[in-house]
Amino acid sequence: MKSASAVKAVLFDLDGTLIDTAPDMAAALNHTLLQEGMPTLPLETIRPYVSRGGLALILLAFEQHRSEAEIEPLRLRFLDYYLHHIAEHSRLFEGYEAVLETLEQRSIAWGVVTNKPAWLTDPLMAALNLSQRSAITISGDTTAQRKPHPLPLITAAQAIGVPCEQCLYVGDDRRDIQAGKSAHMTTVIAQYGYIVDDSDLDSWHADQLITHPTQLLDLI
Repeated sequence: MKSASAVKAVLFDLDGTLIDTAPDMAAALNHTLLQEGMPTLPLETIRPYVSRGGLALILLAFEQHRSEAEIEPLRLRFLDYYLHHIAEHSRLFEGYEAVLETLEQRSIAWGVVTNKPAWLTDPLMAALNLSQRSAITISGDTTAQRKPHPLPLITAAQAIGVPCEQCLYVGDDRRDIQAGKSAHMTTVIAQYGYIVDDSDLDSWHADQLITHPTQLLDLI
């Protein structure tokens, strides 16, 4: 694994990397299940799928119980409930407030590159008072491509005026690492994030792996 040298910017995936959104996403999914007269799922069952988005969560809960035609209406209801309860329990992962403060003190720009659509990303960032602190926020519908395509990361680097080679990208999904590598950024797996137990992390070929957010400080 290569080391992160001369890091001028740190970019984060959102769900499962920078913010622990699983409690609110799980609450929205379980609300939808209850509306359909079905038993709820425990957080530990839902958590590994959160980074994969709303459709993956709906399929987790309903694929064996509802027809294909019923899936999209369920997804829309799930997302509507989630939007109206988007930050009731979501928080920065433990340690990240200190990490962000350190980056800001060292004049190292930080930002977010997520596949979450802007109509969900923006209110979540605002609710946690992160909007003004983030140098750039790229959502899933900001650019013409989404991760694993590198365009969102390249766009973020260009916006903050830092070469991709001097950016570090942190994520908890294989798509994050694929996008980061294609953009020639130093890639970091957030092992504490929403990763399924059977993931072969070595096969992601990331440059670094952290088990706690504060370990990022050792890379800059």
